[in-house]
Amino acid sequence: MQSLRGRRVLLGITAGIAAYKAAELARLLVGEGAEVQVVMTGSAGRFIGPMTLQAITGRAVRDALFDPVHEAAMGHIELARWADVILVAPATADFLAQIAAGMARDLLSTLCLASTAPLLVAPAMNQAMWRHAATRANVALLVGRGVTMLGPDEGEQACGDTGPGRMMEPAAIVASLPARPLRGRLLGRRVVLTAGPTREALDPVRFLGNRSSGKMGFALASALAAQGAEVVLVSGPVAQATPPGVERIDVTSALEMRDAVFTSLPGAAIFIACAAVADFRPAVVAQQKIKKTTETLTLELIRNPDILSEVSARSDRPFCVGFAAETHDLETFAEAKLKTKGLDMIAANRVSASQGFEMDDNALLVIWNDGREALAQQSKPQLAARLVNLIADRFDAQTAT
Repeated sequence: MQSLRGRRVLLGITAGIAAYKAAELARLLVGEGAEVQVVMTGSAGRFIGPMTLQAITGRAVRDALFDPVHEAAMGHIELARWADVILVAPATADFLAQIAAGMARDLLSTLCLASTAPLLVAPAMNQAMWRHAATRANVALLVGRGVTMLGPDEGEQACGDTGPGRMMEPAAIVASLPARPLRGRLLGRRVVLTAGPTREALDPVRFLGNRSSGKMGFALASALAAQGAEVVLVSGPVAQATPPGVERIDVTSALEMRDAVFTSLPGAAIFIACAAVADFRPAVVAQQKIKKTTETLTLELIRNPDILSEVSARSDRPFCVGFAAETHDLETFAEAKLKTKGLDMIAANRVSASQGFEMDDNALLVIWNDGREALAQQSKPQLAARLVNLIADRFDAQTAT
C-alpha cells in the first residue's frame, strides 16, 4: 500500500555531495504515492541536474525566488501553502545556520519561513562540521522550535573521514516520514465513519441490497485523514481501496455494521453515517437455496436497528452527521431526518439515473440546526473535502460553546 498517497512533499536540496542521493529519495517518495515538488538552492545544481529530478517527479524544479513567471502571483507563498511537509535532504551546515537565524536568502529558506508545514531536515556534512559548537547550537535551536532532525548517520565520508555527518539513507528517510498528517483541522480527533451498502441474506446464494458503491464514504475517509483525524471506516462490501492512514473494518449485514460501530465508538469525537444501511432484513434466512416452485414468493421482512439514531441518543454521543439519499422532496425529508434523529448535521443528495449511487460526481445539500449550504455537483473527492471543512466548522463551533 502507498503509505504517503496524496501527501504533498516539498523536497529541498542544498549544495552538498549527498545531493546525488536526492534522485533516489524523490523516486521512493513518488513510489509511496506522494506528490513531490523539488526546490533546489542555487549551488545544488552543481551536484545534481534538475532535469533528472523533473523526470522523476513530473514537476519542474524550482530554484529561483525572483522568478518572473511564478512570482507574478506570489508563487513562493502559494508553494508554502501547498506543502503538507517540507523535507530538506541534504541539509548542509550553512543551510542549518540560515534557518536557525531566520534568514530568507533564497527560495528554499524563504519557504521554510513562510510555510506552517512541519519541517524535517536530513543533515549532511563533514564530521568536524557536524561536531562544531556553532552547528550543535544551531541544531539545538531548531529542534527547540519543532524542527525534526533525520540523522545524520555515522560512517565513511566523501572526504575520507569517518564519523557522524553522513546523510541518512533515502529509504530510512522515507520510513521516518509520518503516514498521517502532522497538522489539520481534525488533528488527533477520532472519527467513526460508515460507508457502502449492507447485504441482508435471503438464503446462501441471494441477498437484499442496494446500489451503493462506497465511493462517497471512502472519499470522506481520505479527506478526514488528510485533516489529521484518526479514522475508523466501517464498510459494507465494496470494491474500494482503503485510504492511507485509515483503519478499516469490513462487514456485510446491518447487524454486523451496528456491532462494529459500537465497538469502535469509545473515544470518538465525530460519527458520520454515510453507509446505505438496509432498513429491513428477512425474518428468516433459508438454510438452502430457495427454489422457484411457485409462481409467487412472499418474504417477511423485519426492521433493522437504526444505527444513527442509537448513536445520537447516547448520553456520551459524539458529533453526529447523517446522510439522506432521496428521489424526491429532498429538503423536506432531510430536515425531518435531522430533527427526528437529533443530528448535528445532515448531507442530502438526490438519487437518479445520473446522480447519486455508483456515480463519480455528486451534489449535496448540507443542513444543520441554524444554517445550510448547497455544494454544487463535483467529483466525490472534491465534495468530500468541502464537506469535511463544513463538519470541522460546526464541530469547532459546538465544542467552543
